[in-house]
Amino acid sequence: MPKMKTHSSAKKRFKITAKGRVKFKQAFTSHMMMNKPKSMKRKARGLTTMSEVDERIILRNSLPYGRKRRSKITKKTEA
Repeated sequence: MPKMKTHSSAKKRFKITAKGRVKFKQAFTSHMMMNKPKSMKRKARGLTTMSEVDERIILRNSLPYGRKRRSKITKKTEA
């Protein structure tokens, strides 16, 4: 079976944690910040983790080799 390809833009946008969760940077933080409320700017700082439904899509389609870590974690918790 041939090697699977990682989606190049996904490599740059997402990181996988030790437990297999997907971290990403919040959107709407690059320009026109004076038009956004202070609370929105504060919440958008730093990295956050994705919901499980979305992270399943990212791992399946864009980061196929990131699934290994997630599957090892789930097998340990089931046993």
